[in-house]
Amino acid sequence: MREIISSIKRTPYQSLTAFFVLLLTLFLSLILFVSLSFINSGLSYLETRPQVTIYFQTKTPENDIFKVRDELNASGKVSSIKYISQKEAFNIYKDMNKDNPLLLEMVTSEILPPSLEVYAKKPSFLPEIAEFLNKQSGVDEVQYQKDVIDRLLTLTGILRKGSFIFFAYLILMSIVVLTTTFLFKIALKKDDIELLQLIGASKNYIRAPYIKEGLFLGNLAATISFVTLMGIILFINPFLSSYLSGITRLTFNISSLEIVVWPLNPIFFAIVYVISLFFGSGISYISSLIATNKYLKV
Repeated sequence: MREIISSIKRTPYQSLTAFFVLLLTLFLSLILFVSLSFINSGLSYLETRPQVTIYFQTKTPENDIFKVRDELNASGKVSSIKYISQKEAFNIYKDMNKDNPLLLEMVTSEILPPSLEVYAKKPSFLPEIAEFLNKQSGVDEVQYQKDVIDRLLTLTGILRKGSFIFFAYLILMSIVVLTTTFLFKIALKKDDIELLQLIGASKNYIRAPYIKEGLFLGNLAATISFVTLMGIILFINPFLSSYLSGITRLTFNISSLEIVVWPLNPIFFAIVYVISLFFGSGISYISSLIATNKYLKV
């Protein structure tokens, strides 16, 4: 540790440059990761709701409804379908209006329509499903949140592509700037390095201090960027609680691992911090390795 601090003191401007480049890169990367986590989990949440509700005319025979259900199941675009009969619809209505006897007296099961609640395998299938249902006989109304889902799908696609391009640009520029910075630091210690080479020091021994310093700066920048971002998230937590009221849980999956994004929890924070450390250390290590290899002509 003393060696790292001593190296930073010898070349403070280069070290500060490397640190701030890392800090900006990691902070922006974490913002992208957290934003995409919330958007992907929001999309997953919508996938658990009855995405399309089909109301049939009250006189539609059950066999016709089941025929539509079977055709949807055969399409391969539906994960599940729930049939709600007129009696079940009336029971739901009674439960919703149990505190208002007047409304209960005005409604009977005969006037409530039977319906199907459809869960699509992918939100992108919803327009096709809705179009198919609108063409079926006996269908009175097809309801689904077309505008919300279309906007969310569009926003998710733009963010995914844009984030990948922006993230790749950030990483590339960071490595270029950090490599140049480390080359300046190495050049300032040219005499020391030549002396070490004359007495037979290995290239790994010469390279080690610069890699250690890079890892130290990377971990420090990762920690500060994480603390800053978490402070911002906790500050806007009341707004998030109000905006996401009624949503008890938001999650997204990485392979078979389910990550809970909302409500805010220590496990999600820990994952964000580990990602920050991983990228901070990785960028620093690659940059210092390129710089030392270039100078030592490996």
